[in-house]
Amino acid sequence: MEPRHGACYDEILALALATEEAGFDAFFRSDHLFGVDPADRTYRPTDCWTTMGGLARETTRVRLGALVGAATFRTPGLLATIVASADEMSGGRVELGLGTGWYAREHAAFGIPFPDTRERFDRLEEQLAVITGLWRTPTGDETGFSFSGKHYTIEENHTPPRPAQSPHPPIIIGGSGPRRTPAIAARYASEFNGALGGDLRERFAVFARACEAIGRDPGEPRLSAVLPVACGRTRAQAQRRGAVMGSERIRESACIGTPGQVTERIAELRDAGADTVYFHIYDIHDLDHIALLGAEVLPQVTDPALVET
Repeated sequence: MEPRHGACYDEILALALATEEAGFDAFFRSDHLFGVDPADRTYRPTDCWTTMGGLARETTRVRLGALVGAATFRTPGLLATIVASADEMSGGRVELGLGTGWYAREHAAFGIPFPDTRERFDRLEEQLAVITGLWRTPTGDETGFSFSGKHYTIEENHTPPRPAQSPHPPIIIGGSGPRRTPAIAARYASEFNGALGGDLRERFAVFARACEAIGRDPGEPRLSAVLPVACGRTRAQAQRRGAVMGSERIRESACIGTPGQVTERIAELRDAGADTVYFHIYDIHDLDHIALLGAEVLPQVTDPALVET
């Protein structure tokens, strides 16, 4: 879910329930306090993980997560606790997507520090070390968990948060960067996301080489892609839905067409190496769109690929 003008909780819940009813495997939302257009005065922000806690109790089957959260928004010890809480509330259905954060204007508008790119990557790497370290610390461990980094310090935490999933919720890391993103993902990610646009096959190859460099089997993590979708029973209906996306850059990466064309695009992403596809949805009130995708596209996906909203 990437709402053009923000959303209130009831709107987010309605879309999540429609996603579940349509047969999708998961419902993911963005972690933003501003929309793509910083001049949009109508945007209604909500906190990502507060809404996840609500959805955890009001959905029953779909997995839940953020694609992706901003590491600049929350300290790692707090984020580890928040995600573990939502995971427990959902019965073990939560996944953690985390990135460096990129929207400088958004940070300025809410008083959140926004360091330079190098420091944001450093902080992301330390956050992942802290989060996974806390989650993996055994209950009753006498030494607890400690961490001393440049940006974060944890001193003998004897009561770390306990997610429902073992050893911990899946971690999703992704992006188009050729060096640090794949290296960090190779170390920490359960899933590498190839992000929007560009050569997906090459990004997956770079990630595979990063895994091999540290002795990890590149076939172990999931590989995923994001696909902005505007699907219609007719070309005219698809074009109307595509106009809602707003951004020309998004439309260039999107599949705007009939269910058959969307199915063909999924096949192309599968052939590039993706085993998971996220449908990027911009008009959050168009629940008929979700129903159409569930009825006309999902039955055509006969391989093990996951198709997620």
